[in-house]
Amino acid sequence: MTTRRKFIKNSTLASVLALGGLPNFIQSAEAKKTISTVSKAIQKPVVLSTWQHGLAANDAAWKVLAQKGSALDAVEQGVRVSESDPEVTSVGYGGLPDRDGIVSLDACIMDENGNCGSVAFLQHIKNPISVARKVMEKTPHIMLAGDGALQFALSQGFKEENLLTEKSKQEWEKWKKTNNYTPLKFDKENHDTIGTIAIDEHNNLSGACTTSGLAWKYHGRVGDSPIIGAGLYVDNEVGAACATGKGEAVIKIVGSMLIVELMRNGKTPQQACEEAVKRMARKQSDHKDFQVGFLALNKNGETGAYSLQKGFQYALCVNGENKLIDSDYFVKS
Repeated sequence: MTTRRKFIKNSTLASVLALGGLPNFIQSAEAKKTISTVSKAIQKPVVLSTWQHGLAANDAAWKVLAQKGSALDAVEQGVRVSESDPEVTSVGYGGLPDRDGIVSLDACIMDENGNCGSVAFLQHIKNPISVARKVMEKTPHIMLAGDGALQFALSQGFKEENLLTEKSKQEWEKWKKTNNYTPLKFDKENHDTIGTIAIDEHNNLSGACTTSGLAWKYHGRVGDSPIIGAGLYVDNEVGAACATGKGEAVIKIVGSMLIVELMRNGKTPQQACEEAVKRMARKQSDHKDFQVGFLALNKNGETGAYSLQKGFQYALCVNGENKLIDSDYFVKS
């Protein structure tokens, strides 16, 4: 005898099969179950940032989150610390210049609603992340570049200033004497983009990514940091991810979006970061010659980190406790 419950169950299954088949139904159900499960052991808010200068970024972000502020405000305020610090020579003011001695900056930001803004090849503005947010909030566009980005920034009240500090200028002049104007090749040490991702008390995710790019690069070079999906991606139903390292390598696999999609399909943040790095290694034969690191954060507040090479560090702040952690890595020999 067919009960009403069995009839509904069978009807639902039949509908699923008609729409795409049992495998898709199983995958979707498992993914939704993983995403919707609330981890009671993990407390929110959570903020994590790339590299040692991520500690100071997390401190600033936590001040916002601790006051029940938004993840969007938190990540912006966090990375502004690195952008404004002349001792951080890979981000913002004090960033090492291109081979022509010009500091150019890239940044992007993304909120819980999928809104995003970006600037690329921006010069003379200390805090490109805030310009990127203005692009998101004040224009119908996502990315502005070069002189157009500068003119927009000035129209929004940002001040034009010299970003080349004396320290960075001396490093550039030293480089010119020994490198014959040849752009520096990527190695394991020379790219320390800051990416910050956070989840707030309201269970909303946001992220920010900002850099001065590869030192001594070709004038006009743009990496992954301002590219939504490569250097940063946020989906408030699933999670967020950001990248640091060789931008060209990250762009080739659309790294941050890849990680979020892996989480959507049931991977933990750690598993997703590891899979992205392994995919990069499979597809890029020179992967032992450069560094890339990923961070991930899911809707439950669980985190993940993984890199190609040894040496990638990230800062994690939960319950106001901010600590620097050594990431696991792929290339063991």
